[in-house]
Amino acid sequence: MTFSEIKNKLQNYTVGIAGAGGLGSNCAVSLARTGIGKLIIADFDTIDESNLNRQYYFYNQIGEKKVNALKKNINSINHDTEIIIHDIKLTEDNIPKIFSNCDIIIEAFDVAEMKKILIEAVLSEMKQTPVISGSGMAGWGDNNSLQSRQLENLYICGDEKSNISKTNPPLAPRVAIVANMQANLVLEILLNKK
Repeated sequence: MTFSEIKNKLQNYTVGIAGAGGLGSNCAVSLARTGIGKLIIADFDTIDESNLNRQYYFYNQIGEKKVNALKKNINSINHDTEIIIHDIKLTEDNIPKIFSNCDIIIEAFDVAEMKKILIEAVLSEMKQTPVISGSGMAGWGDNNSLQSRQLENLYICGDEKSNISKTNPPLAPRVAIVANMQANLVLEILLNKK
């Protein structure tokens, strides 16, 4: 498939991204660069200087809402990708409404409880929609531990074991690798769809 053929096919799909931090911002940018048709992004947080070590934001965006800044950044990369943003905290009640028209949903939270809420809501209320989760990306090195696996309509990217701590922080290289693994799985699923 040529890049034009890839873009022509991807422009017909919508991807939901739950969380606009390290995973969500980097995954969204990669998907926009490939020509995805629409992104629906939900997050309620603002950009802090501590986010800049791994998230797709810039120093002059500190203090802005992540969804607003990410929309601007993506529009600077690919103005053909439609961006729908929701400045909202996701709950089990609003997840199915916000992401109802998505072909795939990216789970991009850093809080385990929110990961669980999103995955359970999608798997129970949106049974036909694949969800791609990130788990285990803290620290550095150990590239070979990063992998993806499938459990029916749930896909998990990362090493599934490295927990974030003060001495094992999330850093740009591993976070971006996992975010791009998520984006790559989106392409694999959508480009293989009949």
